[in-house]
Amino acid sequence: MKQVLIVGSGDVARRIIPWLARRFRVCAVVRRPEERAALRALGARALVADLDQPSSLGRLAGIADYVLHCAPPPATGQGDPRTGRLLAALQHRGSLPRRLVYISTTGVYGDCGGDWLDETRPPRPTSARGARRVAAEGLLRGFGRRTGCRVSLLRAPGIYDSDARLPLARLEKGDPVLQADDDVFTNHIHADDLAWLLALSLFRGKPGRAYNACDDSQLRMGDYFDLVADACGLPRPPRLSRDELASRVSPMTLSFMSESRRIGNARIKRELRAGLRFPTVADALRARGGRVS
Repeated sequence: MKQVLIVGSGDVARRIIPWLARRFRVCAVVRRPEERAALRALGARALVADLDQPSSLGRLAGIADYVLHCAPPPATGQGDPRTGRLLAALQHRGSLPRRLVYISTTGVYGDCGGDWLDETRPPRPTSARGARRVAAEGLLRGFGRRTGCRVSLLRAPGIYDSDARLPLARLEKGDPVLQADDDVFTNHIHADDLAWLLALSLFRGKPGRAYNACDDSQLRMGDYFDLVADACGLPRPPRLSRDELASRVSPMTLSFMSESRRIGNARIKRELRAGLRFPTVADALRARGGRVS
């Protein structure tokens, strides 16, 4: 039986483990020993290793036919040394994975002024966070060219689900959002759909190919917050100008409010033949039992 190695065994990866475990042996990397029981319950063998500790990665060499790389870069610094260490470990003993799928981010495109774009748009990150993802993508594509491993990239936008990943705490606190004249377009994907796209990419992703892992929603950020507020019976957030908002939110939050783009997802439908469970945020909120107009 083929083996799948999952690196970065967070919420999205855990959603697809039971499906994978019925078809493959699944080995999931965790940083803390206390996480092993939860992964075993899902059907995976847990392996303790840390991408920030190269000496812990020796056991990853030669064990996987397929790799799902879901670990983010470090929060600071240049490039993505975590991805570099993972790739070094995978090829240490010469037995290489056949396929690798990486969850990147639509932040690689930077601010596009609200333009429509697809995967042919060259990455031009406007944040250090996006630049680190571009560096990771470059390492992975180079690995694929050198080794013949079939590498596919999923560029994910804002990930949400029906509960924990909704901005309910911000709405309850009354955190402001941008007024309509200053607002930016945002993009979304439900965590269940992103997990399914991970699985589809293992079988259908083309080598060296990037895929925008977005749903069909085309919402401005303030409209997204209004939609969630209405569906969950919470007050809509106050709207402020960009100058007024700058003194009320963190620099990281403000950076998310400084990038505007509308992202097409035709490639995931055409090449991955993906059917989304939640084509829009409104669909997910209705399934949750919310009232959506």
